[in-house]
Amino acid sequence: MRTTVTTLAVAALFVLPSTVATAQEAILSADKDAPKPPERVFKTDAEWQRLLSIDQFLVTRRKATEPAFSGRYATGHYKGKFLCVCCGAELFDARTKFESGTGWPSFWRPISARALARGYDRSTPELRIEVTCARCGAHLGHVFNDGPPPTGLRYCINSLALKLDGTPTRATSTRRASKTRSRTAKAAPSTP
Repeated sequence: MRTTVTTLAVAALFVLPSTVATAQEAILSADKDAPKPPERVFKTDAEWQRLLSIDQFLVTRRKATEPAFSGRYATGHYKGKFLCVCCGAELFDARTKFESGTGWPSFWRPISARALARGYDRSTPELRIEVTCARCGAHLGHVFNDGPPPTGLRYCINSLALKLDGTPTRATSTRRASKTRSRTAKAAPSTP
């Protein structure tokens, strides 16, 4: 019995390292397929001010918030990807955008886990999770736990922090032409 246990222990010394090595190789090959983390972008405030509009600078570099329902992407549906307005990093796929009714563009998942950085925002009495661009540190907005399935998350993002690499599929304006105007426009021209 003792020789059997010793034989198994010796055999395990030769088998286990090869199994561990195989597992490590699988992990390394999976990492090779995963996108590389974005290269960090560092600029001075003066450089950012030259690149951005004043409103974009205030939102992304000074953590301001645009008024609700004022942003370009607050409503509507789009095709493509939403990029960081500062550095062009891919942040969100337009297919993950949903109408939250909050007045800011809302997404249920970032394009990748590495695209965003998170931190605590203690600027208000309510503790919130701030979301920033992992590449350049631009303030984007906040993430909340009241989103739709499958993640249950709502990334509430300032429109001024985004630019669309794609096209709108539906008009983004919530204003509609009145029915009276459309009837008047279709009426026959009056005679002089």
